[in-house]
Amino acid sequence: MPFLGQDWRSPGWSWMKTEDGWKRCDAWSQELEGENSQCDIGHGIILNSEDEEIFSNEEHEFASKKRKKDHFRNDTNTQCFYRENWIYVHKESTRERHGYCTLGEAFNRLDFSSAIQDIRRFNYVVRLLQLIAKSQLTSLSGVAQKNYFNILDKIVQKVLGDHQNPRLIKDLLQDLSSTLCILIRGVGKSVLVGNINIWICRLETVLRWQQQLQNLQMTEQVDSGLTLSDLPVHMLSNILYRFSDGWDIVTLGQVTPTLSALSEDRQLWKKLCQYHFGEKQFCRHLILSEKGHVEWKLMYFALQKHYPTKEQYGDTLHFCRHCSILFWKDCRLALLLEDSGHPCTAADPDSCFTPVSPQHFIDLFKY
Repeated sequence: MPFLGQDWRSPGWSWMKTEDGWKRCDAWSQELEGENSQCDIGHGIILNSEDEEIFSNEEHEFASKKRKKDHFRNDTNTQCFYRENWIYVHKESTRERHGYCTLGEAFNRLDFSSAIQDIRRFNYVVRLLQLIAKSQLTSLSGVAQKNYFNILDKIVQKVLGDHQNPRLIKDLLQDLSSTLCILIRGVGKSVLVGNINIWICRLETVLRWQQQLQNLQMTEQVDSGLTLSDLPVHMLSNILYRFSDGWDIVTLGQVTPTLSALSEDRQLWKKLCQYHFGEKQFCRHLILSEKGHVEWKLMYFALQKHYPTKEQYGDTLHFCRHCSILFWKDCRLALLLEDSGHPCTAADPDSCFTPVSPQHFIDLFKY
């Protein structure tokens, strides 16, 4: 490691941070005093000709990169340094590549910021953030944590603006606030990236978001066009049978008396239980009415507390087993341009693609 000073025992040279990077200067020169009094002074006054000859092109390039890095680090509103549609997932060093890809790196580089604007990918990103909040938050780097909360802020503002999917965000914030409380109370027992005050501010921000969502008022939309009330009963019933989440059925049943009656259909809840759970699970949590009928609605919510339900998403990340690449697959481009979503070298790319669930995404980076 080279020494920057003339003598390794000396404190070293004096340096000044400028727009072009760090510059070596004389701390006692009159020019430096002028720099302290005038903010707009030219950078050429600070350095003399002898100093300027010290810096090579490589040092200038390093100083520029260092300045940009400090700028991003100090900018608390920086979001998503990368917006890539695919990344290479390497778990060990090879002759061609050194190092490995971490969860934080993948979270930084993949384009999650734009994914939350896509209705097909919104639930997927929210579920991923929820799983990270439960178990992987402390494993993220400082930059990844900053991006995590920046993306979460965009999600909350989106929900407050369009009033869609507030229940999902409430569940996410509840899990996140519980995790932050445990980390703050147990400070010293686990390694936290950053000052403890940063984590306290994050908790206060999450609590403020929870309060905003709690005070969210759904405004009644005045529309002269076709509404749910105008649809025939069989079409409303068909809509309810399309739902895979019981809470969505309960919520839709609160809209009109007709939907309320349809949402209590025993056959509807039976189909939902059979979709998510197995026969052995039914036997362990069987709930019968006074007349001896199976209470499928009560069974669904009872089983949901003990067993995970099947996850269903409009669009997910995909993993190419041939290339070891994680990528967003745009179905529209795939149909129009025969684009696989990444530079795949396989003869039959579609046979190598595997949908990646949120839990599988986290498991990819467990070494």
